[in-house]
Amino acid sequence: MTISEPTSTFVKHIACNACGSSDANALYTDGHTFCHRCYTRTEGEDVIDSKPKERKMSLNFYDNANVGSIIDRNISSSTCQHYGVKVADGKHYYPYFDDANNLVAVKTRVVENKTFSIAGDFNKSALFGQTKFSAGGKYLTICEGELDAMAAYQMMGSKYACVSIRNGAQGALKDCKANYEWINTFENIVLSFDSDEAGQQAVKQVAELFGSKVKIQKMTAYKDACEYLRLNKQKEYLDSWWASEQYVPDGIVAGSALWDLVNQPVEVANVMYPFQGLNDLTYGVRKGELITITAGSGLGKSQFMREIVYHVLKNTTPDENIGLMFLEESVKKTAKSIMSLAIDKPLHLPDAVVEESELERAFKETLGTGRVYLFDHFGSTDINNIVNRVRYMAKALGCSYVFLDHISIIVSSQENGDERKAIDECMTKLRMLVQETGISLFVVSHLKRPENKGHEEGAATSLAQLRGSGSIAQLSDMVIGLERNGQAEDLIERHTTRVRVLKNRFSGMTGPACSLLYDKNTGRMLERFDEKTL
Repeated sequence: MTISEPTSTFVKHIACNACGSSDANALYTDGHTFCHRCYTRTEGEDVIDSKPKERKMSLNFYDNANVGSIIDRNISSSTCQHYGVKVADGKHYYPYFDDANNLVAVKTRVVENKTFSIAGDFNKSALFGQTKFSAGGKYLTICEGELDAMAAYQMMGSKYACVSIRNGAQGALKDCKANYEWINTFENIVLSFDSDEAGQQAVKQVAELFGSKVKIQKMTAYKDACEYLRLNKQKEYLDSWWASEQYVPDGIVAGSALWDLVNQPVEVANVMYPFQGLNDLTYGVRKGELITITAGSGLGKSQFMREIVYHVLKNTTPDENIGLMFLEESVKKTAKSIMSLAIDKPLHLPDAVVEESELERAFKETLGTGRVYLFDHFGSTDINNIVNRVRYMAKALGCSYVFLDHISIIVSSQENGDERKAIDECMTKLRMLVQETGISLFVVSHLKRPENKGHEEGAATSLAQLRGSGSIAQLSDMVIGLERNGQAEDLIERHTTRVRVLKNRFSGMTGPACSLLYDKNTGRMLERFDEKTL
């Protein structure tokens, strides 16, 4: 029994919307199309059939055909004989066998218009060429089409097993799962799929099945093995085959491939801190860091943050904006406190004496730069609201540095009443936000009160005193503790804040960093170099 010919004739090759191929789709005179890669047939916009039509019929036509070479593809008669491929009347007959080596189906390819049809029970068949090779060899190459498998086998001197999946890239995973045990007997499994998007997607799916056994052939010069053989580029194909790279799952990187990465200069800070002793341990501030500032209540965390804000403003580029979210104070108080640093006068205090010209200069050098954005929260401190505002500052306003003071207010506003869970939720969302936006995020957190001496009397800070279940310490890149004896008789001691690095993911160096003396006349914190801190 013969297979009927199409009534229309081939016009040209076009792109396929179903699989993305740029030239595998054939257009015919009656308007229908047929893709030779994904086997999708269309009439107008309607998909009629997504697979080659399988016909239950006698396979006598295959028995009556003769083995011969495929001249236009440079495939020899001996290669065709090995695979059982026959040629007759402008057609190729590709035989498919079951596991017991019984002929169960034949795929017919009409050369002129590249149409395919199938006779027999295709569902019972193994991979094309599978029964022609014994299991357990050193190398198995899996190709995307019958001609590719034959071409690869011939170019490798007929030494190694080469097979093909049955229905193009979209059926690769299903075919390889169905024949998993046989494929997995080989020591090395080389995937030689087409270089187009569909082929490379299939590579990833099949590679996951067999793991470290898989090697991926990258064909950069031509799209498939058949093309290499047709153009007499056997050497180039073999070079790419032997250069096949071992499959590495996503997220796993081979150390041998990291030379270009490790040969780059060590990451430097985007901006330094305003205090030398702190920079000596931290090497400055980097984008993508979550930095937590912690201390007891009323010990100068907000002022410490303002010093960093002003320093960042003065030492970064005009396109790097700054977002301020000081939740314990009004926007007016925050604004004046930042302006104070520009003229060394505490503008937020009622006894500050300042000329209008000074006030104008302070505004122009800080808020007037157009680089500072403040959050007027109106009592709205829900975690999702805060996260959305930080995201807006980062993505819409171009804020590279955001300062959030403090996390305890956010946690106390949550409805679940469980402080530990609330802190975990808050820190997790903030950590993810830093990863998403790449900003430097400074957060203030309160400490638990120590058993003996309180922080307001100068008790040392530690990670163990951070509130919550440990998420603040775990998710922060840097944790900086501030210590001050606010009840000391000595005025210098009372106004001296000792800065301690509690966690340092970048360099690992922790411990006392520097001492800062607060000058109530200027409202500034100045680093003391007359006191030994290390």
